[in-house]
Amino acid sequence: MSVTAAPVDGLSPALDPNEEQALPSIPWWGIALLIAATFGAGMAMIVPMAYSLAVRLDELAPGRTEVLGYILGTGSAATLLLAPLTGILSDRTRSRWGRRRPFTVIGLLIGIASVPVMALAPNVFVLALGWMLSTVGWGTSAGSIGNWQADRLPPHQRGKISGFTGLMMQLSPVVGILLVAQVRDQTLLVFAVPAAIATVFVALFVTFAGDPDSRGQREHDRLTVAGLLKSYVFRPRDVPDFAWNWLGRFVFFLGLTLTTSFTVYFYAQRLELAVPDVAGVMVLTSSLSIGTAVLGSIGGGWLSDKTARRKPLTLAGAALFAVGCVIAAFAHDIVTLVLGTLVSSLGIALFSAVGQALVLDVLPERDTQAGRYMAITMFAQKIPGVLAPIAAPALLVIGAGAQNFTALYLTAAGLALAGGLIIALKVRGIR
Repeated sequence: MSVTAAPVDGLSPALDPNEEQALPSIPWWGIALLIAATFGAGMAMIVPMAYSLAVRLDELAPGRTEVLGYILGTGSAATLLLAPLTGILSDRTRSRWGRRRPFTVIGLLIGIASVPVMALAPNVFVLALGWMLSTVGWGTSAGSIGNWQADRLPPHQRGKISGFTGLMMQLSPVVGILLVAQVRDQTLLVFAVPAAIATVFVALFVTFAGDPDSRGQREHDRLTVAGLLKSYVFRPRDVPDFAWNWLGRFVFFLGLTLTTSFTVYFYAQRLELAVPDVAGVMVLTSSLSIGTAVLGSIGGGWLSDKTARRKPLTLAGAALFAVGCVIAAFAHDIVTLVLGTLVSSLGIALFSAVGQALVLDVLPERDTQAGRYMAITMFAQKIPGVLAPIAAPALLVIGAGAQNFTALYLTAAGLALAGGLIIALKVRGIR
C-alpha cells in the first residue's frame, strides 16, 4: 500500500476544494454523542495515568517512582504496534455496522476487562499487564471515534467540534479525579468508576451515532504482510504538510508527556505530601483548570474556524504550555504550582483543539485511508508515550539530592515550544 496523492505546488493535497460540499454538517445530536463518547474514553484513558496507577504502584512498590515510567512506556509500546493495524483494518472493513463501529466495540470490551486486572494486581508485572490491556482497549475505542470524525466532519465544523472534543479530553480527567478522590481508599473503585462512565457514553455512541453500511464500498487491494508493514510508514515528500505537522506534534507531545507521567510525584515532593494525599491538590488544580480548558478549547476552536487560521493559535498553545512549565519548574508552594498548572492547562487546551482541526485539514487520502493516516498521526503522541517515561528518570537524577523536577520541566518547556515552531514555520498549505 502506498501513498498515491501527489503534492501540488509543494502543498499537501489534503484539502479538496469540493470537500465542503461533499461532507454534510453533523447534526446536533450526533455532535452530542461524539462529545460524550470522547469524554468517556478520555476519562478511562487518562485518570489511571494521572492518578490511579501511581496510587496502586505506591501500594505494591513504595518509593519506586521510576517504575511508573516503565509501566506507562510498555502500555504506549503496545498501542504503537496495534493502533495502525486497527486503523488499516477498519479502513477495509465491510459490514452492516460500518467501518468504525466494530472496532469501537472491541476496544470497549478490552478496556472493561482491564479494570479488575489493574485493581487486583498482586505485583507490578500484573499491574503493567493490566495497563497494557487498558491502553490497547480504550485507545482502540478512542481511535475509532477519531476515525469517525475524520470520515464525517466537513471543514467548517472541524475547529468548533475539535474544540469541544479537545475540551472533553481536558475535562474528563478533571471530573474523573474529582470522583475517584471520593473513593481513594477503595482501589477497585478508583479504577472502576472511570471505566463505568466510559462504558455508558461509548455504548451510547455505538448504538445511536450513524456509521453507514460499508458493504458496498470499493474494495482495496488484498492486504499482505508486506503491505501491512508498509502502511505503518509514509513518504514525507508526497505529503509535506502532513509530515511537518506530524513532526511538530511529536516534539510537542514528547515535552508534554515528560510532565504528565510524574505529576503525582512532583506535587508530593514540592509540597512535602504523601502520595495518596496528593489527591486533594489534584482536585484543586483540576477544578480550577476547567476554566482554562473551556477558554482554550472552545475559544481556540471557534476562533480558528472564524479566522480560518490554525497555525498561529497552535503556536500560542505550545508557548503557553512552555511558560507554565517554567513557572512550575521553580515552584515550591501551592500558589505557584497552581499558577503554573493553569497556564499549562490553557496551552494544552489551545494546542489540542486547534491542532486536531489542523490534523483533519492536512489528512491525506481521506476517503480510502483515513484510519491509516489517523493511526500514523497518533504515533506522534504514542511514541512520546514510550520514550518520555523512560527518559524522564534520566532527567530526574541530574545533580545530587532530591529528584530533579526542575530539569524535567525545563526540558519539557523547550520541547513543547520547538514543536509549536515546527508547525507554524513548516506547514505551508494551511494558514
